[in-house]
Amino acid sequence: MKSYTYKQPAAIESTEAIVILNDAEEISSTVQRVYSNGLKKAFDRTMDYRYFVRFDVSDVTGQPLFTCKKMSRRGRVHFKGKDFVLGKEYMIAYDGWQIMIPDLIITDGVQKITLNKEMEDWSVFSLDDQPIARWQAIFQETHFEITLQIEDNSPIQHEAFFIAIGQAVLFVGA
Repeated sequence: MKSYTYKQPAAIESTEAIVILNDAEEISSTVQRVYSNGLKKAFDRTMDYRYFVRFDVSDVTGQPLFTCKKMSRRGRVHFKGKDFVLGKEYMIAYDGWQIMIPDLIITDGVQKITLNKEMEDWSVFSLDDQPIARWQAIFQETHFEITLQIEDNSPIQHEAFFIAIGQAVLFVGA
């Protein structure tokens, strides 16, 4: 199992680049909340920083690996992910709006990964009802200590996929 950790500032509006450490405590990538322009950032302030949500994960040289962006259309919310390494696009949508904390479905049109969203425990990514990764944020006074664990049998082994989705969907949310 691969494990990654990082410290996310408690303020969801933070746009600083956050370093992600691997098992060996080496920097493996960075994650950053991004606004395409200042007008969007200003407008987002009035919407409690939850309308324009986009997180980019880059490698240590700054090359983009994965991005996850919130999309709002006609009152429906979903997220789009883009894997820059494989060139794949993902749709992330809520499954079961009627329940208090609905699961999410992540699909590239072929694979269908579910994300069981938990507020106080591990949020688990599953493929064919088998856990492939888990993401957890524990609040400290000034930041969240976030841990990602990726199972050895996961078809997706790079942390950028799980971290970008985790930041956009689990940390900020809808």
